[in-house]
Amino acid sequence: MKHVRMIAALTLGLGISACASVDTATRNAPFESTPSEIAAPAPSFHLAEMNVSVPTTLKVSEANRFLPNADIVWRGEAYGNRYDQVKSIFEDSVALGGGTLDGVLPVNVEIVVTKFHALTEKTRYSVGGVHGIEFVMTTRDPLTGAVLRGPKHIVADLVGYGGSKALQAEARGLTQKYRITQHLARVVRDEMSLPEGFLPPPNGVTARVVPLSPVQPL
Repeated sequence: MKHVRMIAALTLGLGISACASVDTATRNAPFESTPSEIAAPAPSFHLAEMNVSVPTTLKVSEANRFLPNADIVWRGEAYGNRYDQVKSIFEDSVALGGGTLDGVLPVNVEIVVTKFHALTEKTRYSVGGVHGIEFVMTTRDPLTGAVLRGPKHIVADLVGYGGSKALQAEARGLTQKYRITQHLARVVRDEMSLPEGFLPPPNGVTARVVPLSPVQPL
């Protein structure tokens, strides 16, 4: 009887040990053996509303220097209210980039501009440079206000033509305003239609604008 109890105890102990080893093996399984990535679905949005804000706390400069110390530098239109002009450019871009999307969900696109630093006359007609454009974009449900995407800080810099190239571009209708509007339209469309949203190129500056609409005088 004593031997029977010993055998039973040994059998039970081996059983518990086996369970423990299986559990340990499961917990220590290589991470690579489990799914590590799930592809994000593309959003299915269509534009219902937009709200563009250009805070008046942003500093405007009209100084004709290579690199004025300011948040807003804009010479692509006649002298006027630069805040309103920048806002209009963004509104046109949102309408162009998101207006033809036919996704399931209606959305409200909110944009807060944080930097709009285009080229001065001195820069544009000599060396050229970069249109430094930054903004925060949030996509919301227009009924509930729930955030569907963002807020995302977007750096959408664009190469600005200089010298003879700038003059040749203007002669073809490729003004600063046209190029920037088309570029921002692409950025907005990417944010509204691609799983990862807008991704800047490796060097951080977009060089070539692929228009969403034909060239028109601006």
